[in-house]
Amino acid sequence: MTIATGEKMPSGALGIMTDAGPGAISTDDLFSGKKVVLVSVPGAFTPTCSMNHLPGYVDQIDALKAKSVDTVACMAVNDVFVMDAWGKDRGVGDNVMMLADGNGEYAQALGLELDASGFGMGTRGQRFAIVVDDGVATHVAIEAPGQFEVSKAEAVLEAL
Repeated sequence: MTIATGEKMPSGALGIMTDAGPGAISTDDLFSGKKVVLVSVPGAFTPTCSMNHLPGYVDQIDALKAKSVDTVACMAVNDVFVMDAWGKDRGVGDNVMMLADGNGEYAQALGLELDASGFGMGTRGQRFAIVVDDGVATHVAIEAPGQFEVSKAEAVLEAL
């Protein structure tokens, strides 16, 4: 079942690069007591994700923070090394937390996995943005296949 507005986010863990190397963050630690924008992209280094989706959040970070967003986190079904390299390549710095859903388990827990095997990419996460307030989804924006409208930074800003 797909996560819906008003529902508690499922528990899980996501990979994150730390100063000591690959690590993990629990979703409880990520969401508890904070307002978080969780953005999912089908894959790091892919065209729309790299040129539009992630850069939009980097460009709008001040406007998002002005709307009481504590954390912007970008998740993809990639490993922690790829997510770290992609964040560096896109110059996200400390503005966006780069999260690896290496096996797609969190995308599946959200009911938002994507079969991209037709593109040689296996199972991925759909393109979406979820506003999470203290562990509860307050806004869920899931893109239709091939679209990039409701999950972009400007659309999330309007929803806040």
